[in-house]
Order: sequence, then C-alpha cells, then structure tokens
Amino acid sequence: MPEVAITPVAFVRAIVAAYQRYGKNPSHALRCARVTPEFLLDSTNRVTVSQMETLFGTAIKELDDEALGWFSRKLPWGTYGMLCRASLSSPTLEVALKRWCRHHRLLADDITLKFGVTKAAASIAIEVNRNLGDMEEFCFATLFRYILGYACWAINSRIPLLDACFPFGTPKHIEVYQALFPGPLHFCAPIAKISFDPQYATLSIRRDDRALNKMLQQALPLTMFPYRRDRLLVQRVRELLRMQPDSPHTGESLAMELHVSSRTLHRQLQEEGTSLQALKNEIRRDRAVDLLNRTSRPIKQIAPAVGFLNEKSFSRAFKQWTGVTPESVREKGRHFVS
Repeated sequence: MPEVAITPVAFVRAIVAAYQRYGKNPSHALRCARVTPEFLLDSTNRVTVSQMETLFGTAIKELDDEALGWFSRKLPWGTYGMLCRASLSSPTLEVALKRWCRHHRLLADDITLKFGVTKAAASIAIEVNRNLGDMEEFCFATLFRYILGYACWAINSRIPLLDACFPFGTPKHIEVYQALFPGPLHFCAPIAKISFDPQYATLSIRRDDRALNKMLQQALPLTMFPYRRDRLLVQRVRELLRMQPDSPHTGESLAMELHVSSRTLHRQLQEEGTSLQALKNEIRRDRAVDLLNRTSRPIKQIAPAVGFLNEKSFSRAFKQWTGVTPESVREKGRHFVS
C-alpha cells in the first residue's frame, strides 16, 4: 500500500529556507527526498512521512543545526539527544519535562519552554522572546512533536492531548495538525501550548541509557508518528464508565471520547489483559455492591440501576462476578474490592 502524502510543502519550504539562511544549496537533500524544485512551487503539494524524514535528517546533518534556522544560533546535531539524556534519570515524567524545558533555555533564548501541572492539565507552552518570522509555524509544530515524542517514549505510553493551541490562523494544511496532534485544535490562540491529563506527568520513566542509544539511532519517527500504546487507557476507560454509568457506551463512542480509533481501543485493552465488556462488568459489579451495602433498595430496583432488565439476570451475573448472590452480600454485609 503506497504511503499517503499529508506533510505540506510549506514545511519543505521551511527547510529550504534554512539552507538559504546559511548560504548552502539544498539540492542534495531534496534529491535524497525525491523532491524536485518544481514541486516546491505548488502550495497544495504534499510529501510522505518517509520523504519528510529523509529531508529532515539530511538537513540537520548538512546544516549541523537541529533547529533548522529557527533560532539566532545553531543547535548542533545531537543537541536534542543531549536534552533527552539529561532528563532520562528523572523519577517521573513531570521532572523529566521540567529538566528538558530548563536545559533548552540554556541552549536557545529565542524562546522559553515552560512545563506546568495543575489539577486540570499538564501543559507545555512556548513563549517567544524573538520574532521567528516565517519559521514560527514549522518551529512550533516540530518542537511540540520533539517533546511529545520523547515524553511518550520515556514513559512507554501514548499521551492523548486535551488540546493543542497555536497563535497563528488556521492553516490550509490543517490535516497535518490533525495527524500530528490528535484531539481538539485551537488556532489564533494567545500562546502556543499543548495540554494533557496530569496523571501522565506522574508516571515513572521506563527507559535507560541503552534504550536511549538505540532510540537516537532512529529518533525522527517519534516526531512524526503518534505513539501507539497508552499506559493509562484502562484507567481512562474505567473513569468514563464510572462518570457516565447510565450511558449506553460502545467501543465507537468511547474511542471518540478518547481520540483513538475503535480498533486501537480494543487492541490496547486486549494487550492490557482486559476488554471493554470486562471493564463494564467491573463497573456494574462495583456499583451493585455499593448499592447493596449502602442502601436498603430492593434487589429488583438495583437490577435496572446497574443495567439489567430483571432481577433474575442481575442475580445470575452478580454470582458470576463475585461468587456469591446479592442476597448474601446484603445479609452478611460483606464488601468486595476489585
């Protein structure tokens, strides 16, 4: 199956502009990526991920600048690998990202990266200290993917975004943003920022130097592809089911709320040793036990409250879940925990 070309020619032009800034010829890099000079003239053109990966990788080596001309001074090849290494010993993702942002300021003061955590969200923001001109869009998109890709790799988990904000107007190539930053997108925002659930910031770092050395040999895909595995997916599904116990949840509806495909949702639940039906049963069981212990409602009323048509089907399912009948739980006052 051929690759789909979604990366806009505007990003290719930004790399060509970096060559022009340093007075170098981009012809070799463009040939390696199979991009002709004529191709650059049409703003509707797109390149594939593999073409962009080749062009990007060639450019940062030929120009010896991993920032590709964004900043007032070069960030030599290997700079972002050094930032990754400097934060790898952190106990949690929160500490790692704070170190990453702080160390970046030592290398380039044209922007300031800020990481913060509240009860509502963890966020990475870019404050601009010097006008980046035409480089701004490519800089923001690439930097966020650098950081997000590293963060996902470090904790070995996909990090779904609550939102991604950019301080420029909606680009014609919005589909590339939908691919790079799945979730709600906001343009003409006051500041460039990406946000995610703060629970991810508490996760421990799962990588070591050996893993880092291996990753750095092929790091660019991390900046171009969303990470697949989500360590908190089971927990997030549980929370949605608990918060909306009366909703007729399906794989499709939950996947939409979690910003993943239904296929991805079911696959990852299976990889974690569970299923959507098992999680639904777990939530129904916990709610039933709570109602049996905390209220005096008749069992025939509890049955529909936890999604059953009648008392008989509820009692049968409850015994399968717990090994005892609802009546015995109420009589003995026993509590069951997951």
